[in-house]
Amino acid sequence: MTNTPQSPTPPTALTNAVRRVLRPLVRGFIRFGLTWPMLSDILKRTYVDIANEDFADDENSKTAPAKPLTDSRISLLTRIHRKDIRRFRLETAPPSTNLANSSVSAQIIARWQADKAYLDKDNQPKPLPRLGPSGFDQLATNISKDTHPRAILEELLRVGAVHIDDQDRICLDSSAFVPSEDFDALAWYYGLNLHDHIAASTHNISGGTPAFLDRSVHYSGLTQKSVSELEQLSKDLAMEALLSINAKARALAERDKASDKADLRMTFGAYFYATKKDDPENLSLPEPLQEPSR
Repeated sequence: MTNTPQSPTPPTALTNAVRRVLRPLVRGFIRFGLTWPMLSDILKRTYVDIANEDFADDENSKTAPAKPLTDSRISLLTRIHRKDIRRFRLETAPPSTNLANSSVSAQIIARWQADKAYLDKDNQPKPLPRLGPSGFDQLATNISKDTHPRAILEELLRVGAVHIDDQDRICLDSSAFVPSEDFDALAWYYGLNLHDHIAASTHNISGGTPAFLDRSVHYSGLTQKSVSELEQLSKDLAMEALLSINAKARALAERDKASDKADLRMTFGAYFYATKKDDPENLSLPEPLQEPSR
């Protein structure tokens, strides 16, 4: 991707697009307990990494090997404080997740699963009374004095992490919040597919040439019956395309095994999404387009 000169302020159209892109991401973050302190740390580190990887040539001679940017230069590019940049440089391994930055619910569940005061003789989370020693309120208060135990309980009930039994005890439903065996694979593809789609779009909007394929068809004003028909047609056509690309890619990969230039990878994907026409996240959509748009 070609680096472009930084403008004093980002284009309004871009900030609007970023807000929209972030909404489903943040919705997933909250659902899985990825809180703002965690995300903030990830974003800071990513800004520093990208500045070093992609913008070193802006400061160094094109004829000499690129050197890491100075802390001051990175701070100027990213507006991240130099003390944070220095801290990142001194780290030799990715930092472990700080439980204190995770959601209160996640911290309660973690304590409930590990603290012997809340485990039965088989070391399984035991049902807790609401009040008293080793009760739910005590557990919640030990984790957070800023949030009332009742509010925490209501949230855990809402997400299905706990239920109340016939003795009015609060029971932890391990199966409700432990990811399925397939979760790691789903998360891996979540990262791969979203990364590659966003990378292609960023390449295109930055003026990269040649542009990557990035097209879609979107209509509004449809009934559920029509959307269901379009979803099925999309699945059928997408599967045909994916199988065809897969067969061709396998053949080419076999052919390229002997080449010392086989250092590229590719992704071809397809997706389908539908939601209510008056969803707040749709307000910037144009009324039905009559042809595929970039």
